[in-house]
Amino acid sequence: MRRRTFLTAAAAGVATTVVAGCGGSDSESADGTITLEFLSLAWQKESVDANKALVKRWNDSHTEVKVKYVQGSWDNIHDQLLTSFEGGEAPDIFHDDASDLTDFGYGGYLADLAPYLPDSLKQDIPKAAWATTTYDGKVYGIPFLQEPRVIIANTKLLKESGVRVPTAENPWTWDEFERVCKKLTRGRNAYGVAWSMKEPVSQSVNLSLSTGGRIFYTDKDGKNEIRYDGADSAIAQLINRQVNQDRTAPKSGLGMSGSDTLPGFFAGRYAMLPLNFSYRQQVQQQAPKGFDWTVLPMPKGAGGLAQGTAPQTLSVSEDSPHKKEAAAFIAYLTQARHQVQLARGDWLLPTSTEALKDPSLTTSKYGWRTGADIAASLRPSPVLGVRGYAEWKDKIATPAYQEYYNGAIGITELRKRLAGDGNRILDRYQR
Repeated sequence: MRRRTFLTAAAAGVATTVVAGCGGSDSESADGTITLEFLSLAWQKESVDANKALVKRWNDSHTEVKVKYVQGSWDNIHDQLLTSFEGGEAPDIFHDDASDLTDFGYGGYLADLAPYLPDSLKQDIPKAAWATTTYDGKVYGIPFLQEPRVIIANTKLLKESGVRVPTAENPWTWDEFERVCKKLTRGRNAYGVAWSMKEPVSQSVNLSLSTGGRIFYTDKDGKNEIRYDGADSAIAQLINRQVNQDRTAPKSGLGMSGSDTLPGFFAGRYAMLPLNFSYRQQVQQQAPKGFDWTVLPMPKGAGGLAQGTAPQTLSVSEDSPHKKEAAAFIAYLTQARHQVQLARGDWLLPTSTEALKDPSLTTSKYGWRTGADIAASLRPSPVLGVRGYAEWKDKIATPAYQEYYNGAIGITELRKRLAGDGNRILDRYQR
């Protein structure tokens, strides 16, 4: 869930510290005071402020264990962390997302947090969230912020069309969504939906859960295999149909990021945008005066409202000599009341069941309630724990999906590339 797709100049200025510059584990002073380095990837001002405030609160109330806040950046975090691990300079505690933990966990760089976590935290975060950071019975991170995909819609156009407005309790089906998009398409350059597919893989995989697919399957021996049957490909075929057949979605959207689609949305060119939950902040900040918008759940299929997610995580380096103390700090940071602060700062959802009940996250304003209502439907992304996924995504899936959505290849060729070529990559990692 590395969602940093619209870093502003101010935010980029905040994230100036290089991970490899962290001091590592030389962290005990002459008087016995322990200092833990905490690498945070928070970048928005509200989020940075919330993190720093919680670090200060910890330091003010703990005399023997202090935490040093280190500002990192989402840009190239994997390579930066790998360098710090291999160089013996890793921070005690670091912020990342679940999709980045697979190779680090198998590589022996991450501490198993299972022995250190308080029961209250284990019970507060749902099993589905814990499954995103647990491999072979070891817990390699605390999942604390999560981000579903939602539909951000032009309220005026919805009302004028007379379509039924969905809720989490009574969402559209995918068939109904297609019909709605046809009704909202109003001639040339006025589309029902715009699919931003500059990075097509994660949403194509994660949304497959709603139609009963998952693309990545695991056999009884723990071996991963890619399949691309009807349930797995249903969402991709729907998007292809809307772009190339029904013309309810513009082909130009396929090369856009989520941010790129917003001007057209504000201008009325697109009635709806499937976007990550955090884009609500950009919409709120950039929408013209008087522009009325709403947040809707994604449609349901055979898998209900299920969709995959890779939460943001907090982990402890295996080389840290103070694993117990580091785990205690991140347990503190991820208490329900603190998760509320961190989630609001990033416009994301907390994983904490208790935090999701907070009134500030159940208000209808800016679609917070929609997010809270669909949180229980979030599942671990099928790609989590799959070795070789990064290579498959870069070399096979990204170009294949781009060609398919543009109409350059058909579904048979897409299946051949994703599963046939893809499984050869996975097999190489699983020998």
